[in-house]
Amino acid sequence: MRKRVVVFTGAGISAESGLKTFRGGDGLWEGHRVEDVATFEAWKRNRELVLEFYNQRRRQLLHSTPNDAHRALAELEKDCDVEIITQNVDDLHERAGSTRVLHLHGELRRSRSTVDPRLVYEIEGSELKVGDLCEKGSQLRPHIVWFGEPVPLYEQAAHVMSNADIVLVIGTSLVVYPAAGLIYEAPRGIPLYLIDPSPAYVDIPGLVVIAEPATTGVRHALEGIRSSLPISNIR
Repeated sequence: MRKRVVVFTGAGISAESGLKTFRGGDGLWEGHRVEDVATFEAWKRNRELVLEFYNQRRRQLLHSTPNDAHRALAELEKDCDVEIITQNVDDLHERAGSTRVLHLHGELRRSRSTVDPRLVYEIEGSELKVGDLCEKGSQLRPHIVWFGEPVPLYEQAAHVMSNADIVLVIGTSLVVYPAAGLIYEAPRGIPLYLIDPSPAYVDIPGLVVIAEPATTGVRHALEGIRSSLPISNIR
């Protein structure tokens, strides 16, 4: 029987692809206060600034490529049933070949209606502008979960995590809630790896901490996972 591997990723896995982690040591996002670019209040106050902030992030993403950690997780689908839960809004997991990716905080390359959240659209290129409208005539906004907004996919992610046989947590500070609480939804006693060059303290018995960047840490974790799989599971 194939093992169910749940992977929970944060900004650290994409940092090695050249994507900035948004929030700097001074708490600013690319020189902006979070309140000015990542809240619904900011959207109401200055749509042009919010749109341009995410346009810049999108331009950066379009010039980035998946790294060895993204590719290794996609390759793991040959041996295991892999589901990725990511806090990242980039599409590097998908571009690496992962087929089951749940984006907790939205997707940078999509927009959605401001009057009907069910209306979601792909963004062609990098630009979303004032005057770009949904089919109901409402301004399109970034398809991003901003600070202070509910996380619609949290319950689905918690269900995925609760059915894991193995969990990998990669490149996340585990300080942004509710997402950070997902690690505690995993069944007790299963193999659980935390991969980060500066790992957060997590009080879970049996947790394996790999204090390395994602590209090397994922490789070491997968070596351990594959060595524990039945020979019939490995192709």
